[in-house]
Amino acid sequence: MLEPALRLQETTMTDQPTFKSEFLQVMQARDYIHQITHPAELDEAGVNGVVTAYIGFDATASSLHVGSLIQIMMLRRLQQAGGKPIVVMGGGTTKVGDPSDKDTQRPLLTEAQIQANISSIKTVFEKFLTFGDGPTDAIIVDNAEWLDKLGYVQFLRDYGVHFTINRMLAFDSVKLRLDREQPLTFLEFNYMLMQATDFLELNRRYGCTLQMGGSDQWGNILNGVELIRRVDQKPAFGLTTPLLSTASGAKMGKTASGAVWLNADLLSPYDYWQFWRNTEDADVGRFLRKFTDLPMDEIARLEALPGAEINDAKKVLADECTRMLHGAAAAKAAAGAAKAAFEEGKLSADLPTFEVPKADLAAGIALAALATDVGLASSRGEARRLAQGGGLRVNDAAITDGARMVTEADLVDGVVKLAAGKKKIVLVKPV
Repeated sequence: MLEPALRLQETTMTDQPTFKSEFLQVMQARDYIHQITHPAELDEAGVNGVVTAYIGFDATASSLHVGSLIQIMMLRRLQQAGGKPIVVMGGGTTKVGDPSDKDTQRPLLTEAQIQANISSIKTVFEKFLTFGDGPTDAIIVDNAEWLDKLGYVQFLRDYGVHFTINRMLAFDSVKLRLDREQPLTFLEFNYMLMQATDFLELNRRYGCTLQMGGSDQWGNILNGVELIRRVDQKPAFGLTTPLLSTASGAKMGKTASGAVWLNADLLSPYDYWQFWRNTEDADVGRFLRKFTDLPMDEIARLEALPGAEINDAKKVLADECTRMLHGAAAAKAAAGAAKAAFEEGKLSADLPTFEVPKADLAAGIALAALATDVGLASSRGEARRLAQGGGLRVNDAAITDGARMVTEADLVDGVVKLAAGKKKIVLVKPV
């Protein structure tokens, strides 16, 4: 059984070890490493051969959001350093739901919903990884391949025997929910066993020796590392990255208008470019390190730009991130649309467009309601406050009354230009 007596060697970035393998050198230089088990052993494995590593992605929506981008970039760094990435789609684990960092149980999805989400999510990984049959080519697997075949009694006998309730209750994903007196279903309680089973299965099928993830996955990752080392007596390692938040403490990937999705059908390349362009000054350097392939000396130069010149670094960040996800043409179009709108006062077809029924615009739509609908504010109350402070504009004219009606009379060249602050513009088009 897995007991606390099995103490894993781990290090954090505060220890600053000196690594020999290219992979860990890059991970350390770009500030990815938060916790790592058996650092010397993993480093040696990276020097002497191909390290195969995986990260799991549950299919809870039709797209990942930018909060998952750091995980994708970790797989990219691995492949760039000569390792083999495995993307594990959670066709099985999504049916249960990971309780980590959650206050309530995730809504349970149907099999059809999960498979549709997987099909949609898969397309993003091709932008960041090279797939194929080579020794360092990435592969995508679905953990439903083995989890769906496990009988309950078989699962308990083969894997449950290696875990104690005492230890499972000590993990943060469980302990925090119980401390807050929030219900944790037995279904969710099994998630950590299922994730450990994933690692063991991947080790047996593909020689996978490393699981990576966010620091909220540390307990789950340890379970898999210990299970492989105890049951099969084989090397296994875990590595986590810090959970990302902005310099002001906001959660990475969330904005007032909602999640920053990676799929273009949910968030336009222009809006994605704008998300990175609006990065806080203090975050520019670390975001350049983590989310772009720019050389470290160039990143150092950009993050050291004084005063207002830091905006040039933000544009580089936006260009590089958008190019990597949506392609060079989309990045160029987004940058051009932003320049035309904000620096030259012109409209561009690449600006985000929100369509409204002609009849609604003929009757008139309250500015606060319209601003909320198009994503310039998270609520009508916020939109009204924004207007009162002079932050809402219709066709470049500040409107301080959130109840002011936007009508056909506001159309200019067939659209109404709505703006919030200096960085958000949406064109409203009647259809």
